[in-house]
Amino acid sequence: MAYIDRFLTFREWPRLTGPLARTEVLAGLTVALVMVPQAVAYAGLAGMPLVTGLYTCLIPALLAVLFGSASRLSVGPAALTCVLIGASLTGMAEPGSPEWVALAVWLSLLSGTIQLLLGLGHYGWLINLVSAPVMMGFTQAASLLIMASQVPALLGVKTWSWDVTTWSTWLTHWPALFGLTSLAALLVLRQLKPRWPGIMLVMGAASAVGYATGYADHGDIVGLLPSGLPSLYWPHWPGLDVLNQLWVPAMVIALVSFLETASSARIECQRDGKRWDDSTELFSQGLAKLASAFSGSFPTSTSFSRSALMLYSGARSGWAVVASVAFVLLALLILMPALQYVPRSVMAAAVIVAVLNLFQPRQFLKLWRIDRIETLTAGVTFAITLATAPRIYWGVMTGVLVGLSHFLHTRLHPRIIEVGLHADGSLRDRHLWKLPPLAQQLYALRMDAELDFAAASDFERAIADHLARHPDTKHVCLFAQPINRIDATGVEIFGQLHRQLTTRGITLHISGIKLPVETALRRAGELGEGPFLKMYRTDAEALQSITALDPLPADMGAAAI
Repeated sequence: MAYIDRFLTFREWPRLTGPLARTEVLAGLTVALVMVPQAVAYAGLAGMPLVTGLYTCLIPALLAVLFGSASRLSVGPAALTCVLIGASLTGMAEPGSPEWVALAVWLSLLSGTIQLLLGLGHYGWLINLVSAPVMMGFTQAASLLIMASQVPALLGVKTWSWDVTTWSTWLTHWPALFGLTSLAALLVLRQLKPRWPGIMLVMGAASAVGYATGYADHGDIVGLLPSGLPSLYWPHWPGLDVLNQLWVPAMVIALVSFLETASSARIECQRDGKRWDDSTELFSQGLAKLASAFSGSFPTSTSFSRSALMLYSGARSGWAVVASVAFVLLALLILMPALQYVPRSVMAAAVIVAVLNLFQPRQFLKLWRIDRIETLTAGVTFAITLATAPRIYWGVMTGVLVGLSHFLHTRLHPRIIEVGLHADGSLRDRHLWKLPPLAQQLYALRMDAELDFAAASDFERAIADHLARHPDTKHVCLFAQPINRIDATGVEIFGQLHRQLTTRGITLHISGIKLPVETALRRAGELGEGPFLKMYRTDAEALQSITALDPLPADMGAAAI
């Protein structure tokens, strides 16, 4: 029963009162004013019928908030997920066709099932496979591709041309005038009035002007969208060959969409001072995708900007999401004719402005100052994403492989240093800080890693190499405090080293060994008492004993524990 209760998070919502209802309804309305036009625009980005974007904001959004650990997430279409959908299905069907819709539904079913099973199995930690540099590199490349893909629609041309002589022709056409004017208006509103629902205002104005001026005779418009609730969509079996083509994109969508969710959920939970449960959130997001599939729509995700707007608007519980869903439903029932005359070029402008926030090239410079290897990982992800377009999911897969390769290299080559006593009393890298040895004929080392099968070989090699260079060594001191785990391989290597040192008459000193490591070594019989093994609880105690071997200058401070 307790296992089921952890998913019934809606029972923790506050009881709805008058003042709370006013706050939640206002927050829900604020988000809905952004969500409705954005959902329609993002559906076009995914190659889906425009109304399906609104379908993702109904039952899927409700299920996500009812069973998720973060109760104020704006679930529906999101830029990265939509561009992944469009890229994954390119070449398999015509965008907007029934075949395309069926494939998008299967993507939603597969990615939702993956998330649902991972949540039930408590495998939320798997999202760590996609590191921050990988996600950053993919986001930068995807945002560029999204904006570039919208340029022809923004200008009302089929393909972009670098022939300058043709520019004056299409720049003066109606689609370009509407698109560029809307783009400028959206940018100005975002800068001067960020609290205003700029997309809704611009689309409403564009629809009114388009209707009054007869824009439909000069360019493409959205057209009349179907009103009413979505019908139950039952997907037909696509065949194993098609399904095999969808597995990899579905896995990438499951990972990327959940990373979008995690970034918003963490902020909300930290703000409320509560714990974020990744497995519960995976379960709820999987439910949302399955519901979206049976609504005839595409995989959902969490919009970071809309979720931030939800918090900024004062939302205090999941009731705000319920209110926003109600407003979307109201728009779906009665406001579809108002969007009928919105020019397609204005929709493209709305997508470009929404995605513009994702493009932050300065992130590469920030990452470069932190770690060069991780910058390379982000750069490889960025380049592969651009190079493999439209199959951009290979950028994420490549980035994951590069990140895991770096992780394995780091684990297989741990940081092992010879320590010396700094003037401030701390133990530091002797060669980096140009410090004298702690004592003559002593090798004092520290390994900042677990002593397991990955690190044991380098640990053994470090000691063997030093003894080969300094055959007069009489003492080896291991400052073991950073070692918090040891496995069977580590125990075996430790035992071999201890016996080799004893055979050569070299005393092994161990300082600050942690209880789990000590317990494993004692159970294996590798810490038996003898003249060539000395144990110390603290580094200060070890240094005091080492000082007796070779007294240090009187002005050197005692070591910090």
